[in-house]
Amino acid sequence: CFSLQLNGVGLDNFTEIRAIPDLVDGSVLHVVEEPYTMREARVHIRHVRDLIRHTDQAEAASAVDMSSLSFLTSVNLQERGDKEKPFDGLPPEYVVPGTKERSLAPMLAHSAKPKPAIRNMGISPYNPPPGYRKVKGDVLYLYVDTVEKRRLHITCCTKGFFVNSSTDEVFNAQPSSQNKAVYHSLVDLLNVLSPGFKKMYPTLIKKRNERHMLDRLPTPYPVHSWLSPCQEVVEDSIRADDASQPHRVGFEDHLPGQIRDWNEELQTTHEMARGSLPERVTRDRSIFKIHGDFIGAAIKGAIAVVDGNVMAINPADEPRTHMFIWNNIFFSLGFDVKDHYKELGGDAAAFAATSADLQGVRAYAALDNCKLCTLGMAIIDYRGYRVTAQSIIPGILDKEQEQSVVYGSVDFGKTVVSSEKYHELLEASAKDLKLLPHEVVIDDEGNTAKLFTSYETKGIIGNDGRYYVLDLLRTMPPDVHYLQDAEVSEKSKALGFPRPFPHKLATLLIIYLIFMQFFVMSQAAEAVHSLRDDTFDIRFNPDCFSTTVKHAPSEDLEKQRRLVVEAAEYLITTQLPEFVSSCVDFTVTPIDGESLCDLMHARGINMRYLGDVVSKVSSDISLIYMDGMAISSHKLKLTQVSFCLNHAQTLENFRIEKRRLFCCV
Repeated sequence: CFSLQLNGVGLDNFTEIRAIPDLVDGSVLHVVEEPYTMREARVHIRHVRDLIRHTDQAEAASAVDMSSLSFLTSVNLQERGDKEKPFDGLPPEYVVPGTKERSLAPMLAHSAKPKPAIRNMGISPYNPPPGYRKVKGDVLYLYVDTVEKRRLHITCCTKGFFVNSSTDEVFNAQPSSQNKAVYHSLVDLLNVLSPGFKKMYPTLIKKRNERHMLDRLPTPYPVHSWLSPCQEVVEDSIRADDASQPHRVGFEDHLPGQIRDWNEELQTTHEMARGSLPERVTRDRSIFKIHGDFIGAAIKGAIAVVDGNVMAINPADEPRTHMFIWNNIFFSLGFDVKDHYKELGGDAAAFAATSADLQGVRAYAALDNCKLCTLGMAIIDYRGYRVTAQSIIPGILDKEQEQSVVYGSVDFGKTVVSSEKYHELLEASAKDLKLLPHEVVIDDEGNTAKLFTSYETKGIIGNDGRYYVLDLLRTMPPDVHYLQDAEVSEKSKALGFPRPFPHKLATLLIIYLIFMQFFVMSQAAEAVHSLRDDTFDIRFNPDCFSTTVKHAPSEDLEKQRRLVVEAAEYLITTQLPEFVSSCVDFTVTPIDGESLCDLMHARGINMRYLGDVVSKVSSDISLIYMDGMAISSHKLKLTQVSFCLNHAQTLENFRIEKRRLFCCV
């Protein structure tokens, strides 16, 4: 626990060196030891624990605390080894031709396991310090089991750490008669008390320094490997304390009781200045940091929700409709609640709606100088359930949704409300997102209202005065190739479209609409239905194929639908073949299923066209390297969706035993 000071003035921990005022050549930064608090003590103990446990791969295999398995260390060791060492043995059995079963063990990185510096370390059951010890500066009690098989009871006070006189049976907070010294660092104290720790700690630090820098840092987003080794489990009280108390927020942000306001943090970072390049860099870093923290908290909450460790806010309702609030995050399950998606595909549509909604949130959040606010959102698939995590709009839980919505529809398009302020804010964003302003009938008298989004999009003014948009699942135009009874082009019909699909919420990707602009430039303005004669301004009506909303008579639905049909045709006749051609000439080289998915999305190709990619790849011998990858990705995608939809149909499966989940592998 320390701070940096310049000329006697403390510096912010998040300030860059170059941004420090009055910093000139020759300036000296002083490291000043600070008094410990409960939070600083826990942070220090966790940091020491991480340093001495960094070689343990059990947590990395499970993506605990954003850690992940890495091969960088193994690669570095091979590069430093003797490259001219002769090979004096037979090849491994698993590479010999004709071997039926290939071992998976060589795919995992192996490293020599060093001796531990301590056996165990944890928080003492004598916590919290009694009142008469608090006034003397005691902050926290812990115990350490050394490699010499001694148990040390240690006190963290405001000045540092010292050994107390407690035993496992008797509490005695007085300093030990054998060692009364107070050390500001726990490492310094253990160096004095344990010869084994003093010997092994420098070795562990040396091994840590030999690892690649990217291997030492946690990933911003968790990486769950499909192949994890069976690790030896060692005693670790801190790990057990974190894993067995899912109601806790976690020490890394705040102590329990100091819940973060995710919505305020997300909106504040998006509102940061972006006029200059340094301001944009600072803003992007802040957004990336808060999104990483939000996703980490959302994953913890989703696991706790599915495991039954969080109480629902509506426990009397049907389990499928349960909603949860944990760590100031709202959680809901991906089911068709109140038959909202009954006409669109039921649970299959509800499952797809979350992905489409997330795509819309990303699109609006990526707009520059957008005055509209979106919710923080994450989708977690766990144990066969899709859990949606969202930040909470201030005041939205205090009143009914019908009272909160000032723009959009709350009854599936039967009635639509509009707002001049939202028109002003949505006009610019609609242009960037290629959305066509259109009019819909809002009542039985034939009155119309102008919408810059789909009727499903809702506008809510929060108690903080910000203008929010949510339910963005219809931000993108529909993909008519997977829309039942939709009229498609002749070229699409020749390729077997439209095809049956479990739901009616198949949409195009936002990045694909940008690709369409290049296609537009090669066409005449009239042929592509430009809104203006002097420039190519192509917009799509996301509601043009909707049957639940009544369109105004002034809308040219035939022209709007024809444009969406042409966009879908261009996708399969041009975009998809060009992607395969790029793979043939190695312009792009997918190396696994995830990179294949990313490359397809980068070109605006949805994963539902993966089957078409598989058929084209299988017929081209030059793409044999992609054949197995594409087929495996296709099967994995089908398995994931089928498992989530079929497994979660009945209430009895809501708490399915974890030991039965192997069937989905």
